[in-house]
Amino acid sequence: MDWQWFRTQLLTWYAVHGRDLPWRRTRDPYAILVSELMLQQTQVATVIPYYQKWLQQLPTLTACAEAQPQDIFKLWEGLGYYRRATYLHQTCQKIVQEYGGQIPQELKILMTLPGIGRTTAGGILSHAFNLPTPILDGNVQRVLSRLFALTTPPHRNQKQLWHYSQRLLDPVVPGRFNQALMDVGAGVCLPKDPQCGQCPWQNGCMSAQSQQQHDLPVREPGKEIPHRTIGVGVIWNAQGQVLIDQRPSTGLLANLWEFPGGKVEPGESIPDCIRREIDEELGIDIQVGEHLITVNHRYTHLRVTLVVHHCFYRRGTPQLRGCQAYAWVALPDLCRYPFPQANQKIIQALQARPIPPDPLERGGGRVQSK
Repeated sequence: MDWQWFRTQLLTWYAVHGRDLPWRRTRDPYAILVSELMLQQTQVATVIPYYQKWLQQLPTLTACAEAQPQDIFKLWEGLGYYRRATYLHQTCQKIVQEYGGQIPQELKILMTLPGIGRTTAGGILSHAFNLPTPILDGNVQRVLSRLFALTTPPHRNQKQLWHYSQRLLDPVVPGRFNQALMDVGAGVCLPKDPQCGQCPWQNGCMSAQSQQQHDLPVREPGKEIPHRTIGVGVIWNAQGQVLIDQRPSTGLLANLWEFPGGKVEPGESIPDCIRREIDEELGIDIQVGEHLITVNHRYTHLRVTLVVHHCFYRRGTPQLRGCQAYAWVALPDLCRYPFPQANQKIIQALQARPIPPDPLERGGGRVQSK
């Protein structure tokens, strides 16, 4: 195997076709750390504006370490996989506290920091410090599976894939090589329509030579994604404020703020669900009013339908039963709080419609209950 041929072909191609991305214009280890965490499971086009805004607001590792959690989540709002924001914050704090503010240059040490696995560590070390550390994200797994015609699903063949990624890596310019490898995966060796005629490795690709490129990598049947219907209440008080609460510090969408609600149980109406969930979560009595909006949203492992109703506060002091904090907030101030992406659509609906009249203020009008 002429490994040097593969390196030369890829780097020559990259010199002409490589993408001009903002994190490729710097060798600042902190900026590269930010980009690597943001790029986990997220497309480049989505990441770019978040990356630029992040560095404008938190230009140094120390600034990130000293930031308040709510500011961290607000900057990350809409990027998804919010646990990465926590990991990035915690990693910067740990680097300041334990490593004098300098990102460790040892693979094993770097991988002990929150949110940093082998691929992320390899990207940081090769790009920021020009160290010969390989990567193996999803795109790279696909490229290597086709290049060497591997007939085992990638997740079952990690050892061999890591071997090939390390063996191919250019020891002189490992950072540049890894960036080039990712560009081939992102723009040429596509999942459903590989552009083999544009590939720098077309003359050495085993799957192209055997006409297997459309069949590789081998895929296993995907699992059916479950669906949940969620009843959500936008709860108004007499001052025209709405009640929001902060999710627990662990689990899905940790630490973000939301309009309270929960899963609809079998045979339960949406209004009954909202009343029950508000009682279980906050311990207050409400009346459920008219429907505001229905939002469909998909996470990696779950599909949800949020059925949102206006609600009206009646009695009780909110308790922290299923959340870590609550706040009564005027509509213009909702922008100060980090919300999950699905909740943004609720906020937009609220801004587009006037506050509904409280049934009690119009003579005890009928409130929807079923």
